[in-house]
Amino acid sequence: MTHKRKQLYPTKVVDNVLIANDVHYISLEKSFDFYPGQVIALALNKDDEPRLYSIASGNNEAHLSILFDIKPDGELTPPLARAKKGDEVYISQAFGKFLCQHTPAYWIATGTGIAPFLSILESKDTKNIKLLHGARTLDKFFFQNTFEEKLGANYLRFCTTETNDKVIAGRLTNYLQETEALPTDYKYYLCGSSQMVIDVREILINKGIPFDNIIAEIYF
Repeated sequence: MTHKRKQLYPTKVVDNVLIANDVHYISLEKSFDFYPGQVIALALNKDDEPRLYSIASGNNEAHLSILFDIKPDGELTPPLARAKKGDEVYISQAFGKFLCQHTPAYWIATGTGIAPFLSILESKDTKNIKLLHGARTLDKFFFQNTFEEKLGANYLRFCTTETNDKVIAGRLTNYLQETEALPTDYKYYLCGSSQMVIDVREILINKGIPFDNIIAEIYF
C-alpha cells in the first residue's frame, strides 16, 4: 500500500517471527492508541519512503504488530525481515477508516489482507460476521486458529492448490459466484490484492449488492 507522506517516529522492534514461508509477524513498541482496522506507515530510516501496513494486533495488547510477506525485489521487506529485537524502525501514528464497524457483514480477505480483521477480532467481541479467507497453500491461513475459535462455522477457508478437511477447494470468488442469494443489506469488507478486490466487487454488484455496501482496503 502507498500513501501521502506521514510524519515518522522511531520505535524499537520487540519480536520478529517467521510464521510461514517468507511471511513475518513483527511486533513493535507501542506508543500510541489506535482503532482496530487502521494502518501505520513504516520505514527503516526516517528519510526513506515508507509503506503502509494494517495493524495486526488487538488495541489492548502491549505491543503493536504487523503482518507482511517478503517482496524479493522490494526495498523494505527483505531488510525488515532480518530485523532483530532492539533494532530501530520508523512508524507513523495510526490512521485510516477501514474499521469494519457495521454488522451483519461479510469479511473477505486474501494473503496478508487478513491483518485488519485479526486486529478487530482481537480487540472486541464481534457478532454476525462471516469471514471468507482465501489462500494458495494451507500454511497461508494466518492465525486461522484464532478465527476458528472466535467465528466457528462462520469462518470459511478457500485454498486453490492444497486441501484438507477444514478448507474448501477453489477460490472464494467461485463460492460467491455460486451462492444463489447474498444479503443485500449486509456490509462487505474486502482486504487483499487489487485483483481480488476488483473481482469480488464485480461479483457482488452483479448479485445486487449496493456499491456503498462494499468497502475495500487494497494490498499491492
